[in-house]
Amino acid sequence: MTEPSDFYRWQNGNLILFCHIQAGASSDEFAGQHGNRLKIRVRAAATDGKANANLIAFIAKEFGVSKQHVELTRGSQNRQKTLIISSPASIPKALNLIKQ
Repeated sequence: MTEPSDFYRWQNGNLILFCHIQAGASSDEFAGQHGNRLKIRVRAAATDGKANANLIAFIAKEFGVSKQHVELTRGSQNRQKTLIISSPASIPKALNLIKQ
């Protein structure tokens, strides 16, 4: 991904990500775009909140923050999710997000 897209927005130094999640994948990874959302594959199954916990851990690691700095604000029971990352320490090169 090399151009800015609709799947993220900067707000007061925090990053808001609009995601489409594929649970039960073979690995945790960014997988391009799904419409106007960032597609993310996570290994955990979508049962008992396991995929959400796996997603938060993956995002925290990729953006160089603790899990407490990643908040799932929408879509806890849905594939379409919104996350807020408080003051990300780094941006994964695969995403190339432009900070505003």
